[in-house]
Formats: sequence, structure tokens, C-alpha cells
Amino acid sequence: MANERRAEEVVLRSISGLAVKLWATYFILFIYIVFHADAMWRLSSVRHKAVPQGRSLEEFKLKRREHEKVLRSARKDNLLVSKRLLLCEDEDETPMDAASGDQVVHLVQKLQQSGQEKETHLKALSGSLRNPSAQTVFIKHENSMHLLVGLLSGSQAQWRLLALQCLHELSQSHQPNVTLACVPATPYLLTYLSGQSTKLTELCLYTLGNLCPGSDVVRDKLLAQGIIPALKNCMESQRSNLAVVEAVGFTLSQLLQAKDAAEKITPAVLASGLPSLLRSVLSPDPQFGLAPAIECAWCLHYLTCSTVGSSALRADGTLSRCSSLLVALGGAVSKGTKEEGMELLVWPLLRSVGNLLSSGPPGDMGSQGGDLLPALCALARAFLPSHPALALESAWVLNNLTADSSELCAALLDLNLVPELIQLLPFSQGINTMLLRVLGNVAHQTNRSCSQLARAGLVPALCATLRMSEPDVVALSLEVLFMLVAGCPQAAEEFVGQNGVALLEAVQYNGDGEIRQRAAHLLEHHLPAHLL
Repeated sequence: MANERRAEEVVLRSISGLAVKLWATYFILFIYIVFHADAMWRLSSVRHKAVPQGRSLEEFKLKRREHEKVLRSARKDNLLVSKRLLLCEDEDETPMDAASGDQVVHLVQKLQQSGQEKETHLKALSGSLRNPSAQTVFIKHENSMHLLVGLLSGSQAQWRLLALQCLHELSQSHQPNVTLACVPATPYLLTYLSGQSTKLTELCLYTLGNLCPGSDVVRDKLLAQGIIPALKNCMESQRSNLAVVEAVGFTLSQLLQAKDAAEKITPAVLASGLPSLLRSVLSPDPQFGLAPAIECAWCLHYLTCSTVGSSALRADGTLSRCSSLLVALGGAVSKGTKEEGMELLVWPLLRSVGNLLSSGPPGDMGSQGGDLLPALCALARAFLPSHPALALESAWVLNNLTADSSELCAALLDLNLVPELIQLLPFSQGINTMLLRVLGNVAHQTNRSCSQLARAGLVPALCATLRMSEPDVVALSLEVLFMLVAGCPQAAEEFVGQNGVALLEAVQYNGDGEIRQRAAHLLEHHLPAHLL
């Protein structure tokens, strides 16, 4: 019996030991399945977000194209209003002693008296009114503006000119009440634009230009009084007098910078025929210089800032005219010829062309678009040391030019301009981000474009930009790299050979979630597995 009981206990212990082992095995298997399933779920969920489905590259390109349309319209700003002081021939820029309020009142009283010394008193008053406090005293003195307007409209030519000089000094003020006080004189200023005295006309124009940004009331008065047709007639009749043409350009540019210009002013300017006159002045004059062309180019820029202006000017040849001049200027700087102040003309021309390109594709430019590409690269390179913001503008126009044109993207490659753009990638202040967009436009096109970009040395350049600290630069570098390795297997191999895997792994520590996701996606799905 004892032996049988002992045998049963051995069997039971064996069974219970086996049961414990089975339960332990089941438990371990259960934990493994749960953990593995959880890991697989998390892995598959990440891949579901990052791994492209069949049309992912095309979807990516479509999303990128929609985003770029917004960026192409990013230079429509109206922040350049200014005042101009036009000195008479017998004056200099030496600052006068500040006139007291009593002195200004005394001069007004003297002018109210008839006499031969009126001319002397007017000259003294003109100098005194350069002082802001004297301006306030003057407009508050009873009948002072009535006296000035009376002299302005009188028969004595010299008194009229000196009274206008006083009004011109008042127009320099940034105080709204001083600007408003000048309103009674504006009908006479507009009338004299059609007069015979070019000196008087020029002074009237600068005075009107100073008054335009001072007050909505003043600007509305001037529009109602017919300033736009007056400017057009003045420019037509004085076309040969470039000093007057420059003054017309200044006054019109001041007018076009009003907040409501797109609704109230731009349509009237377009209907007046002024744009064709502005275009005719764009070529710099060998004797007179760049100033008239600069002022007229800024007018065109402000017109292109509105949708209606951009469409109309694109249709009437403004894009072609501005582009031709940029091609000429780019050719000049590429030969080492950079006229003093040239950047002041290049700037509004770039803005105008960029705005016009953002309103439609560059397909109607023909061969001119291909000529513009090397000119823009030359301008960016030439002005980078002294005017980096101008280099950025050139890159912005390059982006607008290549964004919707496979022909111009191909021309950028055929003209061997990509190496020039790559040389500018180390520069910050937005230049590298804009150039990455341009290179992205090219990579966006075809697999052949990607292969040509790789042969031009883009892969090492992207390795350098991926190391930069600016998130925008890293994000755009990943965007271009994605298109490059997706379209060119050799580029993917070169990137791995350039220690690209370590770069992407480092990028995954970036604080931006989308950047991390793009880097992980490239690592997992677009680099050759046998090289990892």
C-alpha cells in the first residue's frame, strides 16, 4: 500500500509540475503575443501614416503645388511712403535756426501788409516753416492759410513760386492737422500741372506727393479734384522733361500706396492710360540717370499688388517690358558693370515681375523666360554681399518663374545654372529656403530632372542643409531629398554613401513632428535596404 501511495504521489507531482510548466509556457506565450501584437499595432499604425500608398508621390506633389501658390504671392507690401523736400536753386541744405512762434506770427503780419519787401518775407517764412513747431503756429494763426493761398493764386509769378515753396515746406509735416490745412491750396496745385513753368510744375508735384499719404480726407479730395487725369496729362506733355516725369512717378507712387488703392485708385489709373507712359520711361537715360525709371518702376509694382492691376498689366505687355530690362541689367552685372544705385531700379522690377508671374503661368513669355533665368542668377550673385535682401527677391522671382513651367525647369538644367544655385545654399536670411523651393520645382518635374540634379551635385548640398539649425531649411531639404531619391536610385545610393543614414537618424531628434516623420519615412522606405 505504501509503495502504491508513493507511486501515486510521484505521478501527481509529475502532473502538477507539468501543469505548472504548461501554465508558465501559456503565460509567457500570452505575454509575448500581447506585447508583439501591441508592437505590431504601433508599428503598423506609424507606417500607415508615413508609408505612401500607390499615389503618394503624386499626392505629395499636388499638396506641394497648392502650398507653393500661396508663397508665390508673398511680396505685395506697401511700406515705402516717404516725404520729399525739393530745394530751390538759391537754397542749400544747411539747417536754419529754429524760428519761434512770435517770429512766424511777425512774418505773417508783415506779409499781410503791401510792400516791396514781400518777397523777402516769403523767403524767410519758407525757411521758418521747416520747423515743425513753426508749422503748427502758422496754421493756427488767423487767416494765415488764406493769405498763402491768395499769394499762390495771384498774378505775381515770383510771389506765387515762393508761396508754393512755403506750402511745400508745410507738406513735409507728419501731423494730420497740418496736412488738412493745405487742402484749400490743392485745386491750384493741380491747375499748375498744366502750366508752362516746369519749375512750378515740379514743385507742385512733390507737394502733392507729400500730401497724398497724410490723410484719407486729403487723398479723397485729390481724387475728386481729378489728380489722376492731371498726372496723366502732365506726364504726356512733359515727356521730354525727365525731372518732371520723375516727380509724376513719385506722386503717383505715393497715391497708389493707400490702403484702399486696389478699390479706389488702381482701376482709375489703369483706365487713364498711365501704365503705358510708365513703361516707356523704364529705360535709364544716359545723361539724366536712373531716377525717373526707378519712380515709374515702383508705380508699376504698386499696380501689380492688386489682382485687377496684375491681370491687366500682364495682358498689356508689362511683364515682357520689365523682364527685358531685368535681362539687360543681369547681363550688365555679369560683365562687372554695376551702375551706382542700380539696386534701386532692380528692386521694383523684381517685385513687379514676381507679382505678375504669381497671377498666372509664365508660358506666354516664350524665349524671354529662358533669358531671364541666367539674369536672375547673376543679380542674386552680384547683390548678395551688399544687398542680401535683393538676392532673396531674385530667388523669389526664380521660384515664381519655375513653379508652373516644366520648360523653364528644364532650361535651368540645360543652362547649367543649378551649380550656381547650390553655391548660394549656405546663405541664410531666407535665401537658402527660397532656393530650395526652386530646386524642388525642378525635382518636381520628372525622374530625368532628378538625375540631372544629382549629377549637378545636389546630394552633398542637401547633406549640408540637413545639418542647419533652421527648421524651414531642414523641412525643405527633406522635401527635395524625398523627390530626388524617389526619382533617381543613384541619388539614394549617393546619399547613403555621404553618411545620409546618420543624418536622417539625427534629424529624428528634431522637435518638429512632421520633420521627424519625414526623416523616418525616408529611412524606412526610400533608401536601398542592402546599403543600410
